[in-house]
Amino acid sequence: MTFFTAGEPEVRAWTIVRGTKAPQAAGKIHSDIERGFIRAEIVSYDDLMTNGTYAAAKEKGLVRLEGKEYIMQDGDVTYFRFNV
Repeated sequence: MTFFTAGEPEVRAWTIVRGTKAPQAAGKIHSDIERGFIRAEIVSYDDLMTNGTYAAAKEKGLVRLEGKEYIMQDGDVTYFRFNV
């Protein structure tokens, strides 16, 4: 399955195995992000496209914070909070 990260310079798709928890998905990007994982800010791809911007989706309460036990879903658009 695929999750996405998005920022000013690029949007990137990451492939992971179904059932992967958020910290391990973060580790797909970089081991430091997995090691220092705090939380993940997540909005579904469909919600993001329907609302047009991350800010609009957040304003409508569609962006949620998920912890270490969250199982990533296909199409999640994710911002990982971490500290190393």
